[in-house]
Amino acid sequence: MKLAVVQMDVRLSDKSRNIQAMMERLESAAQNGAQLIIFPECAVSGYCFNSLNEAILEAEAIPGPSTEAIAQVVRKRGCTIVLGILENENGRIFNSAAVIGPEGVRGAYRKLHLPYLGVDRFVTAGDRPFPLFPIPGGQMGINICYDCSFPEAGRVPKLKGAQVLAIPTNWPAGSDSWEHVPKVRATENHMIVAVADRVGEERGFRFVGHSQIISFTGQVLAEAGDSEETVLYAEVDLSAADRNRIARVPGVYEFDRIADRRPELYGALAGAAKPGEPTRR
Repeated sequence: MKLAVVQMDVRLSDKSRNIQAMMERLESAAQNGAQLIIFPECAVSGYCFNSLNEAILEAEAIPGPSTEAIAQVVRKRGCTIVLGILENENGRIFNSAAVIGPEGVRGAYRKLHLPYLGVDRFVTAGDRPFPLFPIPGGQMGINICYDCSFPEAGRVPKLKGAQVLAIPTNWPAGSDSWEHVPKVRATENHMIVAVADRVGEERGFRFVGHSQIISFTGQVLAEAGDSEETVLYAEVDLSAADRNRIARVPGVYEFDRIADRRPELYGALAGAAKPGEPTRR
């Protein structure tokens, strides 16, 4: 499968401009043969909102006007896309990633882990634990930005059957996540990781770019710089991502990071926070 990651600038509260820019890049990527195309976090609206009331003005239902407008291009091109959008469900606002295929909106992932930053200070934490979405030839899981800082957020989609982990993100200057996290998540889960970051500035925040596509071995297949708008491409083998056993020297040096787990020893991962332990906010 040919996969594309879009690195682009986004304008705060300028939906028409952002959607037009996405449509142009969607058309270009599809013409270049991309079957799965991933856009950044909050690509429709921007990220650096200063209040819930401000963010509500840009949030909408999924499906809604923005996803339906983009779905018209997706239907014509026959691809699948992931795009970051603020979702409004009965007054609750989520930092979401909508998945759109040729048949229309397939659903949305809602960001589960929220840093105290930008619009995430005001949105509701996601309530859909790691759904999978069909893509050509396999299944895709999604993390949004800070989600990928938690190893469980990559492992659970893998255990459910995902071959690809899509990560729409807005990494601000000062973050070094781009240097390490995508490669680690890909390697530890034997899974393809595709990160779509943004560039440019918004209300004093500069975004670092470095969008990338990583193979299930941790190899960098494509990586962007820190400032240019661009589209990355890579051919990825989804069936190979399911073959978890690695034989460095057959019969002598082999391992499988999925089969060799010891879940019976990991009970602390699912335990509730203990008294005195720090919790969110």
